[in-house]
Amino acid sequence: MAVLLETTVGDLVIDLYTEERPRACLNFLKLCKVKYYNYCLIYNVQRDFIIQTGDPMGTGRGGESIFCQLYGDQARFFEAEKVPRIKHKKKGTVSMVNNGSDQHGSQFLITTGENLDYLDGVHTVFGEVTEGMDVLKTINETFVDKDFIPYQDIRINHTVILDDPFDDPPGLAVPDRSPEPTKEQLDSGRIGADEEIDDMKGRSADEIEEVQAEKEAKTRAILLEMVGDLPDADVKPPENVLFVCKLNPVTTGEDLEIIFSRFGPIKSCEVIRDWKTGESLCYAFIEFEKEEDCEKAYFKMDNVLIDDRRIHVDFSQSVAKIKWKGKGGRYTKDDFKEYEKERDKPSKLALKEKVKPKQDAKYDLVLDEDVEESQTSHLHLAKKQKKKKHHHSEDDDDDKRTKKSKDSDRKHEGERCRERMKSEKKDRHRSRSRSQERDYTYSKQKDKYKEDFRERDWDKKADRSRSPKKSKDKERSRPEICQMNGNEATLTW
Repeated sequence: MAVLLETTVGDLVIDLYTEERPRACLNFLKLCKVKYYNYCLIYNVQRDFIIQTGDPMGTGRGGESIFCQLYGDQARFFEAEKVPRIKHKKKGTVSMVNNGSDQHGSQFLITTGENLDYLDGVHTVFGEVTEGMDVLKTINETFVDKDFIPYQDIRINHTVILDDPFDDPPGLAVPDRSPEPTKEQLDSGRIGADEEIDDMKGRSADEIEEVQAEKEAKTRAILLEMVGDLPDADVKPPENVLFVCKLNPVTTGEDLEIIFSRFGPIKSCEVIRDWKTGESLCYAFIEFEKEEDCEKAYFKMDNVLIDDRRIHVDFSQSVAKIKWKGKGGRYTKDDFKEYEKERDKPSKLALKEKVKPKQDAKYDLVLDEDVEESQTSHLHLAKKQKKKKHHHSEDDDDDKRTKKSKDSDRKHEGERCRERMKSEKKDRHRSRSRSQERDYTYSKQKDKYKEDFRERDWDKKADRSRSPKKSKDKERSRPEICQMNGNEATLTW
């Protein structure tokens, strides 16, 4: 009830579920017995999912069951066994591959992941790998192309039946020894299973170091592209830019431009400075118009003395000046390639003075399309103004009529307001005259009462006083008493 598969990378032992899947196990065991799986390619390796084999042609579209050899082409496939239900829960589960019609032939798969529930009910589980999990891991980690085909062949060299509980059906032809592989089987177009892959064989130590450095640079560039710091991993720095370092802090861009301009015209010369302090960082970039001039400057100006400093000159390895669209993975390689194509095209920008001259010299950039749009807009405005002039006279007549009606309404409202104001003033005058009459009568009554009060008081005091001295004192004090009484009257009143 077990089978040994000898592969090019190691051996696998598969235990079969003969009681749960008798028909699938019978088919697998007898195919192994007639050496049907010898030299079969493992043609589908999906990491942490499955590995698939069992097709002698290595395409995944062939294969036939053992019943085809016994009963003919009408028995090429056999019906799937769905009861009892066995799930793909663990690594190393072995299943017969469904051909799309709930039938099986010779192809089978081995799972390299856990809890693959979406395979349940589709592919029939009939065994599991009990030995050789390290070999299964090696196959799982092999390098494959976009179609999940390994770059180097991995084959089943031989099959050995360890235990077979089923009798051979009548008419089964069992070979005495393993058959030799055909050319079609061995010609896969891939690296042979027995070939050694050693790129460094026959190379010197310097060449090996150079190759390793190139690989490291490539991996770094890919990482920078993934992060978003480079538009493309294959982007190259410009060949017309020189990197100059070990400068004196007092050296300026104008000085370098004067010195290096003898080799040819210069596009730009920039000394890199600290963004906070503005002090020179003692290195610069010089961009020439021609690559030949840049090469001349490289060979002539290295280790030259400038401002008491021996400078070092090299070709620039920076791509910071390349104007690509952005960072963060929002733009693809295709966007960068389109930008490179458009960069060499003539610019659509033109000076505004050339388009339409003016008195004040302002060098504003205007697109040609904007100029055409402005001309068309002026024409539309002129047409609209003409139409407005025709309707302007009719609108003026209507406005005059409405203004006259509004003025008449305003005059009537003004007259009404004036009449109201006059009536209100008359009412106020009447109320004031009435209040004045009341105050006048009241003041007269008050004065009469004061005089009566003083006379009565004087008569009483005159009767009480008999002596001349007292009379003199009374005469002296009379005006004071009168004054006091007056004050008291006024106060008590």
